[in-house]
Amino acid sequence: MERPLILVTNDDGITAPGIRNLVSFMNEIGEVVVVAPNSPQSGKGHAITINSTLSYEEVHLDGPQIDFSCSGTPVDCVKMALDKILPRRPDIVVSGINHGANSSINVIYSGTMSAAVEAGVENLPAIGFSLLDFSWEADFTQAKEHIQNIVRRTLENPMPKGVVLNVNIPKLLKEEIKGIKVCKQAKAKWEESFDERVNPHGKKYYWLTGYFNNMDDSEDADETALANGYISIVPVKFDLTAYEYMKTLEEVMNFD
Repeated sequence: MERPLILVTNDDGITAPGIRNLVSFMNEIGEVVVVAPNSPQSGKGHAITINSTLSYEEVHLDGPQIDFSCSGTPVDCVKMALDKILPRRPDIVVSGINHGANSSINVIYSGTMSAAVEAGVENLPAIGFSLLDFSWEADFTQAKEHIQNIVRRTLENPMPKGVVLNVNIPKLLKEEIKGIKVCKQAKAKWEESFDERVNPHGKKYYWLTGYFNNMDDSEDADETALANGYISIVPVKFDLTAYEYMKTLEEVMNFD
């Protein structure tokens, strides 16, 4: 039986430990092609490159897979892979493993998840993986079995077109992870401010600072699952329509 073709990408850059671990995990499941940014692209969301050129080159890093380093964003990487690099459409796209959480509101800022969502736009099954550990020395192997099981089950059970998975993993040892919960996106936001400073030439500059404000303690929220030692899976789609408001909006905008 032909092994599935797996496209792997991320937003931390092609040499980040998170993606190198994910590539290793995926090599045990299918034929892997990596197309990932040549430098960190965290927080780029669904950005694409339109005002400059793009390029990619094959690089030799580790393992049996084929790696391509791309000058663009995570979304650029997916687009480039589908149009120029892959021999056929992949059976699944996996993005990550991100260094740090992409739960709750973070999903809209995340380059990791935007790469997965772009695959969803193309009606491809896709998963974004994130570990709640920002450290470059984070131990991604503790969640290896869970990550592989989630990918295998997704391959065996096709999702509705346009739906992708946002998977967040708590920073725990393998034996401490209690299991997996399907969740909703928690209602939360970043309370942000800009720290004003002055450089040696007297010019003002700013550092973005703030804290994460979780306003949702419901049992089915991803933040709740993670806090209680579970891996959270949130099904995500790119359709942002507020369907519940459409009828009211028709009435509000009726100028007849």
